[in-house]
Amino acid sequence: MAISSLQGELKIYNSLTKKKELFKPINQGYVGMYVCGPTVYSNVHLGNVRTFTSFDLIYRYLRHLGYKVRYVRNITDAGHLENDADEGEDRIAKKARLDKIEPMEVVQMYTVDFHDILNKFNLLPPSIEPTATGHIIEQIEIIKTILDKGLAYEVNGSVYFDVLKYNETNHYGKLSGRKIEDLIHNTRTLDGQTDKKNPQDFALWKKAEPQHIMRWPSPWSDGFPGWHLECTAMSTKYLGKHFDIHGGGMDLKFPHHECEIAQSEASCEQTPVNYWMHANMLTLNGQKMAKSTGNYILPNEMFSGENDVLSKAFAPSVVRFFMLQAHYRSILDFSSTALEASEKGFYKLMDAINLIEKLTVSNTTEGLDITNWRTKCYNAMNDDFNSPILIAELFNAVKFINQVKDGKSMVSQEGLSLLRKTIHEFTFDILGLRNLSSSSNDSGDKLSDVVDVLINLRAEARANKDFALSDQIRDQLAAIGIQLKDGKDGTTFSTN
Repeated sequence: MAISSLQGELKIYNSLTKKKELFKPINQGYVGMYVCGPTVYSNVHLGNVRTFTSFDLIYRYLRHLGYKVRYVRNITDAGHLENDADEGEDRIAKKARLDKIEPMEVVQMYTVDFHDILNKFNLLPPSIEPTATGHIIEQIEIIKTILDKGLAYEVNGSVYFDVLKYNETNHYGKLSGRKIEDLIHNTRTLDGQTDKKNPQDFALWKKAEPQHIMRWPSPWSDGFPGWHLECTAMSTKYLGKHFDIHGGGMDLKFPHHECEIAQSEASCEQTPVNYWMHANMLTLNGQKMAKSTGNYILPNEMFSGENDVLSKAFAPSVVRFFMLQAHYRSILDFSSTALEASEKGFYKLMDAINLIEKLTVSNTTEGLDITNWRTKCYNAMNDDFNSPILIAELFNAVKFINQVKDGKSMVSQEGLSLLRKTIHEFTFDILGLRNLSSSSNDSGDKLSDVVDVLINLRAEARANKDFALSDQIRDQLAAIGIQLKDGKDGTTFSTN
């Protein structure tokens, strides 16, 4: 498809300039996009999934517009320390030590989980998925270049980037909006426990302590690369020193992406990226989602219903639809109420799409200007990938489809063909939803109704102190794979 054949011009919000900008690729017809991938030391969580779903939407739309996209998303399998700085233990090595297995067993286990979850959410695989450990040589070469330019220093086998030296001719903090003076003022004085000249400096290479499992030889020591370095090495290798889009979660803007810019400008002497894009975070019941507080839920727990947070199980495509109902740059809160409302909307959309083939065709179209509606769908996506506005437009089509079915509107054969083509492209190709009809959910709803009757009977038995009957209901449901869970808000169930 020719890129110029589609309506409108794509605008992208650039985190670097803090404004929407007309998208102009470096090479006409081609897009290079790099997105920071997961650190594979635990199961992928929903915050990660939301970020990757956002960039899957972007990837899908760019491809739909006719661009040939090289999408690079890395796997961090070494070098990511516990506090995202230059101290503590490598997260993967720590997990390996605690579980008494090899670090690469940890990497393999959680990389498989990552791919499995993203496949359930119907995410397209990237063009290239490089690993940090597969690019140690490239990272060492970048360090050599930065050292040769006097913007890094080696101490006791470790190499650090000299932020203050770099800032003499560049601007460290331009992405996050931080000023070097404020960073200096807000950091404590070094206490002699570190080899850094300044607290703002960050590691390019760390000398491995004797107990450190993951290590590689380098000109400075047996050690491992700093966390920030891998993305610079892999993005420049596969996309060049200057490419179109770099994305990631909002939490990566500082220090990770700020350090990437500094490394790239120091080694390549040019700005690395034209458009920086950041997806916002998830909250759960109004609170930040975090494993440390217990306020989190894993994707498979959502799909099975086996959790203490949500009222029922939700299909992956319903959860994806829920995520896309919010703009990628806005905070999104998970709750049972919001997901249940989204589920109803999802099946309403799917039922309308499935109804298209059964509509009676007329000589003319009345009730919806389909050509204008199609333009509005493109306008939504061209406005910084505004999926919630697109979804609102899709529901305008749902209303029209139901009106045609009820004889209140009319559609011509030509109009029906354009309607079918457009709604399929935006729903399945661009939003990436899977076609699940409400009939596929009917059996689940009926089961839920039956179990609710039994839960009410059990509650009545307990109120009458008939604990034998109460236990019998619970045990017989458990025998057929239905687990009851009593909580402060009542009894819920999950199925095995």
